[in-house]
Amino acid sequence: MKKSFSLLEIILIISLLGFLYTAFIPKTQISKIDELTNRLILYLKQTRYQALINDKYSDNNELWHKQRWTLKFFRCRKSVGGIYYSIYSDKNASGHPSIEDSLKDSLSLKNIYSTNQCIENTNNSKYVLISQNFNIKEIEVSCNETSSLGQLSFGSNGKLYSKSSNIPNDSESYEIKNKCKIKLLNTLGEKRSIILENNTGYIYKEIL
Repeated sequence: MKKSFSLLEIILIISLLGFLYTAFIPKTQISKIDELTNRLILYLKQTRYQALINDKYSDNNELWHKQRWTLKFFRCRKSVGGIYYSIYSDKNASGHPSIEDSLKDSLSLKNIYSTNQCIENTNNSKYVLISQNFNIKEIEVSCNETSSLGQLSFGSNGKLYSKSSNIPNDSESYEIKNKCKIKLLNTLGEKRSIILENNTGYIYKEIL
């Protein structure tokens, strides 16, 4: 009687088990809205960290606070439709940042940036085109005080701001005093929320 398996038989058994696992055991795949939510949380944390190490204060610039590191949501141009966002330090204080002003993804080194044309660009992070790539149809920022979809600016003191004042040396206006919530809704009716705590800077996904 044969008492042991040969090496070839063991390899065949392992290969068969691998095939069966691949063919018949369902894989858990993260949904697009969860993928986007997780990346947004990562980007918000990266933006806050960038603000902490990159103080924008300047004695020579009365509007220095407009250069704070900011994540801002925009609408794509009407002929395209959809929503996107960019993360930037607005050096020109125009509210319309250039790619040179944008922050880079710390993992891929791609620009966290788009224009309102919302065209896919291999140099830019895919996560900024949230309607085109992640089927997001609505976004709501609870602390929004802008005429756009909303923005979040981080100070080097750890504080969070909903807007950048146009008044010289008015750096503390629009500080967010309560927690802020970003709500995402996709075309399937799925909802996700991100919470930003104003005091601790803690950023996390709300459990619905």
